[in-house]
Amino acid sequence: MHVYMERLSDFTMALILIAIFFVPMLLIALWIKVTSKGPVLYWSDRVGVNNTIFRMPKFRTMHCEAPTVATHLLENYGQYLTPIGAFLRKTSLDELPQIYSILKGDIRLVGPRPALFNQQDLIELRTQTGIHQLLPGLTGWAQINGRDTLSIPEKVKLDQEYLIKRSLFFDLKILWRTVIQVFRRDGITH
Repeated sequence: MHVYMERLSDFTMALILIAIFFVPMLLIALWIKVTSKGPVLYWSDRVGVNNTIFRMPKFRTMHCEAPTVATHLLENYGQYLTPIGAFLRKTSLDELPQIYSILKGDIRLVGPRPALFNQQDLIELRTQTGIHQLLPGLTGWAQINGRDTLSIPEKVKLDQEYLIKRSLFFDLKILWRTVIQVFRRDGITH
């Protein structure tokens, strides 16, 4: 019953978010199309519940020839950004298409951020600690406690803390802090 209620609340919230952000998302898509060549969306292979792979969309912030690795692994990542890529990343607007992944049931609003398919160190640590059993989220406890500035072991420690403390109240606290941090742009290095 708990899983059903989580799914229903996530689905309902995703529909509300689509209604709120529909026009801004259309404007961002047009802006991307006008300022760079290639598709509007970038689909990445991500690790979901029980280490299954799913495809997750983001607004494309990098040129199509950018390597498929986590941004923190790129040397001079700025050379790969599109003209509006830095703005979309700093404001987290590149994440809006992930509402689709919530509707589809691949992710929740709150949970550990889904790893890239090739982040083996993160995937292995999450599997060893049982975190892989959780649906990933649009935002999460590690996300609001350092985001891009955290090492892999620090992320996993915070993900494990989320696994233990998981509750509706804790999720609401994470969502509230996410909104505040997005406006402040806390923890965003790229």
